[in-house]
Amino acid sequence: MIWYCRDKKIEYGSKTLIMGIVNITPDSFSDGGCWFSEEDAVKHALQLIEDGADIIDLGAQSTRPGYEEIPAEEEWARLEPVLKTLRSLTDKPISVDTYFPYTAKKAIENGADIINDVGGKLESETAELINSSGAGWVVMHNGPGGVKEVKEFFEKAITVCNKKQLCLDMGIGFGKTYEENLELIGNVKKYRIEGVPLLLGVSRKRVIGAASGEEEPEKRTYGNIAADTAAILSGADIIRIHDVKNEIKGIRTADEIKKWIR
Repeated sequence: MIWYCRDKKIEYGSKTLIMGIVNITPDSFSDGGCWFSEEDAVKHALQLIEDGADIIDLGAQSTRPGYEEIPAEEEWARLEPVLKTLRSLTDKPISVDTYFPYTAKKAIENGADIINDVGGKLESETAELINSSGAGWVVMHNGPGGVKEVKEFFEKAITVCNKKQLCLDMGIGFGKTYEENLELIGNVKKYRIEGVPLLLGVSRKRVIGAASGEEEPEKRTYGNIAADTAAILSGADIIRIHDVKNEIKGIRTADEIKKWIR
């Protein structure tokens, strides 16, 4: 199966794809400030690729609980030098994590292949931009809801954009209860849309901390792998993670187990 993202044709389904996270922020919940400079962000992105990432996801706006939003212009000022430099150094698909149409447009004009949109707004300027540019669009369900609500949102999403350009995200940690998060991780097959890749973004989030008993986000690798495995065996296609080097081992093991599920 193919996910069409501008000139990139991203094959999915035969193995789980890995989206590596690069936070160009001073205040992200688990690694804020670590990759805030252009040099550090680019170096980290290249390391994630070496570790096995299939897609790099650049974000310059923290979405941690209680975050303070920065304007689109400031978000783009953080992203621009990193995106331009990284684009010159790799042909790997690059995603930009933003819910601002202004930033999305600038990103696509400067080489981004995918817009990772956590806004959860289907009828938007971003939808129009995606349709006209041919870029890939990760659309996330943002707000409370379990299997029923997420499935309804996904079914609506495929009516507003070319299905071949879409990737869907159930929105773990975005307005959902602990129970809703776990229900969604464990029941992917009940709401995934055939012919559209599904992304799980649970890396280091509070639901993992609560389930595993680990308070420090950067130490939640084992809990992340458990959640990744449950979702992969139920049908997730892409896993968005911070720690590619270590979590890829769990993801590849889950891929091998999945081959034997009858």
